[in-house]
Amino acid sequence: MSQQGSRFLSEPEAVRLIGEYGIEYPEHRLASTHEEAVAAANAIGYPVVLKAVSPGLTHKSDVGGVVLHLNDAAEVRHACEQLQRSLSNCVPPAAAEGVLVCRQAVPGAEVIVGGLRDSTFGPVVMFGWGGIFAEILDDVAFRVAPVTRSEAKRLVHDTRAWMLVQGSRGMERGNMERLVDVLTSASQLMIDHPEVSALDLNPVRVTSGAAIALDARVEVSEATGVGDLKEG
Repeated sequence: MSQQGSRFLSEPEAVRLIGEYGIEYPEHRLASTHEEAVAAANAIGYPVVLKAVSPGLTHKSDVGGVVLHLNDAAEVRHACEQLQRSLSNCVPPAAAEGVLVCRQAVPGAEVIVGGLRDSTFGPVVMFGWGGIFAEILDDVAFRVAPVTRSEAKRLVHDTRAWMLVQGSRGMERGNMERLVDVLTSASQLMIDHPEVSALDLNPVRVTSGAAIALDARVEVSEATGVGDLKEG
């Protein structure tokens, strides 16, 4: 939930911001109609994911605002209708600005990378077990920014999520250097943008070749518009 005097950027806006810091996000396009969504999916290539884009809709999965594993145009059209129904059932109903059509990411370990602004320590970076287990396991560790590469590696090792990254239980070993890139980039973003009160990348999918944010939430001061965000 947004703090008093703050608001969340839309996901396309959040993705643009993290992209300025080299944090990867799946290939995507914003569509405002069903046909635009189909055209975007055809251009990106199947399978794709559809996400509802609506002001204030920050936990999309909780209200059916995300549809995965879409393999053709008919499934994309059906998913668009499904998203409309899901938003109309919200309390209060949410008004869709469109859908974000994203390339379906390959399987990998899921971790969370976050940032917050502590009243005592200032900008802080968080790391832990991600995906649906982030809140259930509550396995996270923190470092005060700026976070160096060596500190980022220690941060990862401070959690049980390290077992995911190293490739336990038959999973492939994740790319530690790419994950460190995300952590240090999140650190720099929090330093450069004092108007950002919270950053939430969950999950970050870590594979042998990449670490890609599959969802991005950025909370900013309500008095700060997107165009007012300072350049990093």
